[in-house]
Amino acid sequence: MMTKSICQAILTMVLVLATALSPSVATESAESAVGSQLPPRVRGLLVQEMIAVLDATKSILDAMVRGQDDGVAKNAQAIHDSFIMEQSMTAADRQALLDTVPQAFLERDQAFHGISARLAQAARDGDKQGQMMLFKELINACTDCHSRYASDRFPDFGIPAGG
Repeated sequence: MMTKSICQAILTMVLVLATALSPSVATESAESAVGSQLPPRVRGLLVQEMIAVLDATKSILDAMVRGQDDGVAKNAQAIHDSFIMEQSMTAADRQALLDTVPQAFLERDQAFHGISARLAQAARDGDKQGQMMLFKELINACTDCHSRYASDRFPDFGIPAGG
């Protein structure tokens, strides 16, 4: 049975996901936005990877609230292994990405995939508390990256609470 704190943590994560994933209108003028600066093919690969991550994240949340460690492990591992961009990029695409995004973006992406690998392992180990902690870390990594590098896609991150 889930404790009150676990239920509250899950509710918090659902609210964070709902906020972070709400539709928004792009404002291509943001300086920190990297997606709008990428060539269309590379941007398309990035969008494709983000959609796969979103789908897996939804499945992780569903599996967590059901206590289904195998579902958490499968989907967290899928996020780790998703590197759609890396698998599909040509040398020219890769160079365009490296020329466009800051090094910190690449480091955050690598850290994000590392968190998902640790989440998959926590699920394989049956560590429910570890799963909760790592899922929160995963969602925080998403929102941090979106607020820093996708402000054209998610402009609400720049609006103060209540504003």
